[in-house]
Amino acid sequence: MDNRLVEEDPFVDPIHPQQPQRPIEDSTLIVGRTASLTLGTDSLIVLESKTTHAIPFYNILWAQLSKFDISVRYARPTAANVVRVSTIGYPVEKPNHPRAVAWVEHLLDRAYGASQRRKRIKLLINPFGGKGKAQGRYLRDIEPILAAAQCRIDIQKTQYQGHAVEIAENLDADAFDVIAACSGDGLPCEIFNGLGKKPDAHRALTKIAVVQLPCGTGNAMSWNLNGSDSPSLAALGLVKGIRTPLDLVSITQGNRRTLSFLSQSLGIIAETDLGTEHLRWLGSARFTYGVLVRLLGKTIYPCDLAVKVEVASKPEIREHYRRALNDRSLPDDHRDSLYSQEINQQNMGLPELRYGTINDTLPEDWSLVPHDKLGNFWCGNMAFMAPGTSPFPATLPNDGCIDLVTVDGDISRLTAISCVLAVETGKFFDMPHINYRKISGYRIIPKNQKDGYISIDGERMPFEPFQAEVHSGLGTVLSKSGHFYEAPGVVSKSAESAA
Repeated sequence: MDNRLVEEDPFVDPIHPQQPQRPIEDSTLIVGRTASLTLGTDSLIVLESKTTHAIPFYNILWAQLSKFDISVRYARPTAANVVRVSTIGYPVEKPNHPRAVAWVEHLLDRAYGASQRRKRIKLLINPFGGKGKAQGRYLRDIEPILAAAQCRIDIQKTQYQGHAVEIAENLDADAFDVIAACSGDGLPCEIFNGLGKKPDAHRALTKIAVVQLPCGTGNAMSWNLNGSDSPSLAALGLVKGIRTPLDLVSITQGNRRTLSFLSQSLGIIAETDLGTEHLRWLGSARFTYGVLVRLLGKTIYPCDLAVKVEVASKPEIREHYRRALNDRSLPDDHRDSLYSQEINQQNMGLPELRYGTINDTLPEDWSLVPHDKLGNFWCGNMAFMAPGTSPFPATLPNDGCIDLVTVDGDISRLTAISCVLAVETGKFFDMPHINYRKISGYRIIPKNQKDGYISIDGERMPFEPFQAEVHSGLGTVLSKSGHFYEAPGVVSKSAESAA
């Protein structure tokens, strides 16, 4: 696991647009006879007669003033990756009441920043997720935080595979701000595809944020957007998350069109993920075991591949990533201004495919190249695919690209194993045998195999040709920053922030 994931404090107030600091007389509220509450730089400072402590604004869920007192509810750390709702309360004297009203509003402004307060949430629970423990995790870890933050929640359990597709397709897009899935990565995929089936799919996908509250076995979405697979920290991330446009990928195969938000793979990764279900008793070790078996056997997956490359070299990719980090405008504001007039004029379905489908003639500027000794084909729209495993460190939520990694299958066994180990050490991107590109579309045609594994967002697809095309900022998620994933990246975020 990347040591930076372990060392990072999940309770530190993440980067929000800086707000003007208020004069000290406006920032401090005297409560009771011996206490005061002060709006600090990034925390609420609670000063009592014998103690002082700070509550990060990010952890503050709500504050309210009654006739006689003030109460502040916040997410208090109780373990390394667990928060629980806690409350502080103090009397407020009647002459201070008008000033206290304004102070509470200032506190909530600082606590929420660019995030929306009191979100309206359609919450789906997969009762089979996390070995049947999803509902218990919701009641213990998630519901108290959402309630304390004054969120309005409509709960529904999914009954069968594909049920979330139907729910999202028939959802009133004006009634909710968020669709949250208490599940693994499967339900968010279904939700995106359900919204994509609506007559006004474009509007629905850009309006409603899709959130994962990690309660399954695969929680990559939460790792990328919250930096954790803790249900309570993800609930806090939902409360405080900033609307963030997310690139989605259209997959056409046969006469079908589906949406992908996470990854697509053919080769070692797909076969290891989908072909080792009988080894689930090994836990996460089954993936390592499956990869090593295939590497030692020098397994190859021949195919023909055509790619629309947008950023070709690793130095150019670093610069592309650096420019994105330096852009501090909120991308959701830009997207909304770009699409609002067009969306309001007509009910737009999914965007038209610029590159056509798998059944159409190959675009003129694409070339189909034989890859007779391909070892792995892996496309990622997010950085983390598992805890501490970031094979796509240069991914960005909304750059109009998906990151493609290809590795030849005939490299030496020692080199292949070094590539696998480099994923967890953060050195994968710089490995010379890793071909890493940013692309906007591709077509892949398996050959010389009767059957095999193709994985789209962790689900098995028919072993037949398919084509992919990226739609810039079509989907919406909630993230801490509004700009990037909670992954180390290929450029230091702290260094760029300081610059």
